[in-house]
Amino acid sequence: MIETNHPELSIRRQCELIGLNRATYYAQPVGETAFNLHLMRLIDEQYLRTPFYGYPRMTAELQRQGYEVNRKRVARLMQLMGLQAVFPRQRLSQPASDHTIYPYLLRGVAITHPNQVWSADITYIPMRQGFMYLVAIIDWYSRYVLAWQLSNTLEGAFCLTALERALQHGHPNIFNTDQGAQFTAHAFTGRLTDAQIRISMDGRGRALDNIFIERLWRSVKYEDVYLKNYDRVPALASGLHDYFYFYNHDRPHQSLDYRVPADVYLSA
Repeated sequence: MIETNHPELSIRRQCELIGLNRATYYAQPVGETAFNLHLMRLIDEQYLRTPFYGYPRMTAELQRQGYEVNRKRVARLMQLMGLQAVFPRQRLSQPASDHTIYPYLLRGVAITHPNQVWSADITYIPMRQGFMYLVAIIDWYSRYVLAWQLSNTLEGAFCLTALERALQHGHPNIFNTDQGAQFTAHAFTGRLTDAQIRISMDGRGRALDNIFIERLWRSVKYEDVYLKNYDRVPALASGLHDYFYFYNHDRPHQSLDYRVPADVYLSA
C-alpha cells in the first residue's frame, strides 16, 4: 500500500513503482448511496455468472433475493456500470459518431505465439464507498497482462496511458477491442496505426469476441476485488498491482499446461 509518510519514498515514486498514475492516487471513487452500491455489487457478481441478463432479468433476480427494486432503478445502475441490456456483454461506452469502426479480424484465426494478438477492455470495480473503472491489456496467447490503469471517469486518457505502457513490452500484430468511444477515439487508433498495428473490433452484441479478457475480469474480481472490498483508491491500486504480479508470475493456468503467463510470454 502507498504510505503518505514513507521515510524514504515520495508518493510520486511509490506511484511509479506500482505503475499508478499519480492523478489516480488522488482521485475519489464515484459515489452512490450505500443501498445502490450494494445493488451494484450484486449486479456485478450476477453479470459475471450470467452476462446475457439484461435489466428485466436482473431486476427479477434481485427481487427473488428479497430486494425491493424496480426496473427503472436497475436499468440506471446497469447503465452507470456499463452493462447494457441490449447486448450480452459489457459495453462501458458507445462509439462516437465520428469515430471509425474497424472489422473483427480474429474469427477462425489460430493464436500461435505471443505478440500475435493483444486486446483491451474496461470493467467496473466496486469499492466499499464508491467504484472505479479498470482497463487492462492482455496478450491472447500467453494470457500475460501487459498493462492496466484505473480511472474514476470513462474519459479515454486512462486507456491511452495503459496502451503506452503496454507498448513498452513490444508490438502485437493485431490489437482487439470493443467499439467503445475510448478505443475508437482518434488518439487511440492513431497510436496503433502509427505503430503499424492492425486494429480489430468486436462485433456488436458478441460476448465471446474478447473472451480471454472476460476471463481475466472473473479472476480479478473473484480472487481479489470481491474478497478484499477495498475502501480507498490507493489501497485498490496497490492491491491490483500485487494481484496482477501474482496473476502473471505465480498463478498457473490450466490452458497453458499449468505454466504461468510470464514464462510463456517472456520465453518467446
